[in-house]
Amino acid sequence: MTKQIRCGTRFERDGRRAGYRCIAGVDEVGRGALFGPVLAAAVILDPARPIPGIRDSKQLSPGARETLACEIRRSAFSWAVGSVDAAEIDRINIYQASRLAMKEAVLRLDPSPDLLLVDALHLDLDIPQISIIRGDSLSVSVAAASIVAKVARDLLMCQWDGVFPQYGLARHKGYPTAAHKSMLQQLGPTPLHRRSYAPVQSAAEQMKLLAGSTPDADRTEELRNLRQGDLRAMTLGTEREAEAQEWCEGLITNADHQEE
Repeated sequence: MTKQIRCGTRFERDGRRAGYRCIAGVDEVGRGALFGPVLAAAVILDPARPIPGIRDSKQLSPGARETLACEIRRSAFSWAVGSVDAAEIDRINIYQASRLAMKEAVLRLDPSPDLLLVDALHLDLDIPQISIIRGDSLSVSVAAASIVAKVARDLLMCQWDGVFPQYGLARHKGYPTAAHKSMLQQLGPTPLHRRSYAPVQSAAEQMKLLAGSTPDADRTEELRNLRQGDLRAMTLGTEREAEAQEWCEGLITNADHQEE
């Protein structure tokens, strides 16, 4: 008989017994997507305000995730989001990009954490941390971070769907579904697709052949030609990460207002 994994507070309780007071859960979302950024969240939950129903975001319906994300943002001591865009993912690889997004999320927390519970990775931070395999299934703090990250990224994908409607981003959130890969083959990749991923690379090569082996256009120049108001968070370069964070949080704030 398979033992059921329970998402609980054991790691958090152990940390508090060891003297830590600001314990942050950290997780990422979007590693397997073909389009857009990898997003990470860091969350410091208030142990005096437990939130029922928190578990791995992949086990929740979209509606349940959105409800829990709103409650987490209202009740947590602190939460933050970090992101790394497609061009940087292609440059440093998705593993390092995931670590970087997590690091940025942690550094944006206020107050700063004194212990990190990280889903399966170790971060380049001078903060005590515990890497937990399947952390989003075992720790409520990591699960809370997975929920916040997932809802934030889904909101961004729905925004980008309005710019690239042919690709169906609002439905598949940039992941490699059959429909997404089919549209890549028909239309080729956008500037925000991850060129280091095989289906995107294959589609780009096919479009080059159809176009008579025309070299790929510079991705930065392509982005300059996109509608600026809708694509502030899509611009290449780490200098725009703060703006991407602000935009992402603005989307979440708007969602909260709509719920109220």
